[in-house]
Formats: sequence, structure tokens, C-alpha cells
Amino acid sequence: MAQFFAIHPETPQARLINQAVDIIKNGGVIVYPTDSCYALGCLLGNKEAMNRILHIRQIDLSHHLTLVCADLSDLGTYAKVDNSQFRLLKAATPGSYTFILQASKEVPRRTLHPKRNTIGLRVPDNKIALSLLEALGEPILSSTLVLPEDDEPLTDPYEIRDRLEHHVDLVIDGGWCGTDPTSVIDMTDGIELIRQGKGDVAIFGL
Repeated sequence: MAQFFAIHPETPQARLINQAVDIIKNGGVIVYPTDSCYALGCLLGNKEAMNRILHIRQIDLSHHLTLVCADLSDLGTYAKVDNSQFRLLKAATPGSYTFILQASKEVPRRTLHPKRNTIGLRVPDNKIALSLLEALGEPILSSTLVLPEDDEPLTDPYEIRDRLEHHVDLVIDGGWCGTDPTSVIDMTDGIELIRQGKGDVAIFGL
């Protein structure tokens, strides 16, 4: 049975944030808010938790999972970027974007696209998500919360709890997130728009 935390979207309660981080560290799968949609998240190094997310979404790794990061300081650890890419990323973060990047050797191979060795990476503009990331001290391996039978992401925390209470360990109620997913931009070979979402892509000349 999933726990359910109501966390204030502007002033997240440190006690609840720390309890949520303990759940992640102990191998749990959580539902948490971002600046675009609710997301499923787990510890990067936990294979079992990752497989639970894939099972909930009914996807495989040809659908990129995303490293949700507190800031761009994680870029050098988990992705290979040049100076021009970094300038673009700096201008667009935090924000509702997911960037497809060449992964570094620090990213477990089991989390990567099987043919391209790429990973999604993003820095959300959401205080609850950023508080979780700061307390955890590393990225959260994540996927947008869209269930296989639905066309849009789930956005009502109470509905999320009703539908996933036996599949996740924690649902965080952080208020309304909306149903527009991130804009996805592939930066592995030039700049290519993969999905137009909430983030304005004009900054990339797209």
C-alpha cells in the first residue's frame, strides 16, 4: 500500500522530503510532481525499482528514461556535452525540457537506450522535485506518469493513489501539474526536436 504525502508546492516540508528520500534510498518507486507532469521516480542504481517503472509504464528502454537533476553540475558526471551544448542547456534550465544526450560511463548501461547509449536528462523548475534532488544528492531516474491505457499523463494525486497504490511506495500530492509533457530535444548529433511539449523551443532555433 503506497504512502501518501501532501507536500506544499512552494515551501516543501523538510520532514516529508526526507521521508520521501528514505523511501527512494531503500529501493522504493515514488510518484512526484515536476514542472510539466507527475513522474515516476527511483534510485538510479536500483535495477529492481527501474524494472518496476518499466512494468508500470509497459515500456522498454527504447523509450528513454530520464535523469532528473538538481542543476547542471550533474552534466559532467552523467553526460558528454561540448561547450556549445552546455551554453544552450544553461539558457534553458531549469525548465520543461528533456535533453537526449550521449551518456557517460557513470550511467549504468541497463538504464540506457539499447542501441544508442543515450539517456534523457532534465532539470525541473519545481520546488518539490528540487528539494527531493537536493536531499537525495543525486539524480532521480524517472519517467512521465502515463499509464498504458491512458492518452494523457495522470495529474490528480488522489486518482494516482487509487490506481497505483499497490504498484508504488509513495504518492506525493504536490498540487496540479498539468498534462503537457516536456519538450524533448535530441542533442547527440546537432539539435533535433523529438517532441513539442510545454517548453518553448524557440531558444534552440526550432
